[in-house]
Amino acid sequence: MNDTIKDLSELRLSYEKGELLEPQVAQNPHDQFLQWFNHALAVNSDEPYAMYLATVDERGQPHVRTVLLRGATELGYDFYTNYDSQKGMDLAQNARAEILFYWPSLERQVRISGQVVKVSEQESTNYYHKRPKDSQIAAHISTPQSGQIESRDVLQQRFDQLSASVVTKTELDKPKFWGGYRLQATAYEFWQGRPNRLHDRLQYKKQDNATWQLQRLMP
Repeated sequence: MNDTIKDLSELRLSYEKGELLEPQVAQNPHDQFLQWFNHALAVNSDEPYAMYLATVDERGQPHVRTVLLRGATELGYDFYTNYDSQKGMDLAQNARAEILFYWPSLERQVRISGQVVKVSEQESTNYYHKRPKDSQIAAHISTPQSGQIESRDVLQQRFDQLSASVVTKTELDKPKFWGGYRLQATAYEFWQGRPNRLHDRLQYKKQDNATWQLQRLMP
């Protein structure tokens, strides 16, 4: 078994699929996000709604993980999780967070930072009941999320037991410890890969009068 790693300094791609120039972008960053996001959906990019969520705990330790975008409006960007998870505990201490979308087939990336709030209980309930029944069951048994469990077998036993007890139900009640969050954007960065590492980076920053300032960043 080869447990060595090859020389990574020689691995690189030349990004040549697009450009991002100021006259081409929307005045509103959410509109620009929707243009790119819908294009990623149209070309069947792998899970274009998957995003990296970065939070910070009370000790200042960053945590990043992949979650799924479940709503995108001018009000913000929604995802759902266990409130008792690491991300939930982080956000209870520090509501500032950032999400990142990376679409490698398009050589594009979007960063969105801002303040995170919980969505309403009704919105969380409505989404929970849109989930497959097995996913509803998983939400009930996977608590505390990120907590330790003895083995995979124990997890499967919990799942099987709850499945058997609700076999006649089409849906379950939403757990109190589970629901949605919404990131309310205060800054966006749109990145388009370009040749020779001269990438295009355009940043929108929200001003005190709720308008958006557009500026170009160095690669």
